[in-house]
Amino acid sequence: MATPLLMMSNRNKDGDGLGDRIAAMRYYEFKAGKLGSIKSWTEMSQADFTKRLQAVASNFPLVPDDQNEQQRHVSVFVHGFNNTWVESAERYAQIHEELFDERDLGAPILFAWPSNGSAAGYLPDREDARACSKAFALELVGLHDHLRKMQSLAASTQDPAKGCRAKISIIAHSMGNFVTQKALAVAAKQLNSPQLLTLVTQLAMVAADVDNDLFQKDKATESDGSLMANVCYRIGALYTGLDQVLGASAGLKHFGTRRLGRSGLADRSNVWDNVFDHDVTALLDTRKNIHSGVFLSPKAMDLLEEVLRGVDRGQL
Repeated sequence: MATPLLMMSNRNKDGDGLGDRIAAMRYYEFKAGKLGSIKSWTEMSQADFTKRLQAVASNFPLVPDDQNEQQRHVSVFVHGFNNTWVESAERYAQIHEELFDERDLGAPILFAWPSNGSAAGYLPDREDARACSKAFALELVGLHDHLRKMQSLAASTQDPAKGCRAKISIIAHSMGNFVTQKALAVAAKQLNSPQLLTLVTQLAMVAADVDNDLFQKDKATESDGSLMANVCYRIGALYTGLDQVLGASAGLKHFGTRRLGRSGLADRSNVWDNVFDHDVTALLDTRKNIHSGVFLSPKAMDLLEEVLRGVDRGQL
């Protein structure tokens, strides 16, 4: 069954679309018409957006514990650098159809953050990505609070059917991983580094434009990587050495650390045990855009589905 196209965005309104400046968070559902026209999206309050999302998730099947991989997801897609709003919406719609609707994976949400949509805007985009983290963190904390409420209800009534029927996952692409990194670190601190309830079941980091030593265990306890590992059940980084976009990214701000999405983890023997990487080079079509190659390859999308479902990393 097709699920609705849902979006939250802190981009400013700009004519018949969304712009590249930071604004207050707004919430939308696509109704009909041209995907790249904001007139085709119905704006709603945060409360109504939450109710809409809860209504969608309430229709997910109740899955027995021994069929954990079949549980549906509420998944947030965080687009990358150099994406206009129209481009991010188009990528989201593709992921919505090919990864979620066709595979009964659940319901994805687009988080559209301000990106300048040009290669010259790389450094401004990075600053916008950092600035967006607090707004995204608030949404993640809200999801956590709802999860805790639903689990408490199921426990108090001894009725598993009253618990949350959805896993929370994130698919982050390119610099969207930097947005996610900073947001999860903020959320972990706001939630006081929760130990009893996982916030994000699966974090899929695609072509991640973040430091490849982010998850080193010998870093400070309050490092971003440590905080992320604490609030996520599993973190998987999909990388390829063919990604020239990330090669250019490293050149713009190289401080001795390579990009995770290009080289993989800096030291696999010294990362948190719920973090892993996977080289997707053999799955990509080298005739297409390598930086977005995971979304353009059926075999890579099969892998991404397995990552989100929680298939054991040894079986991927």
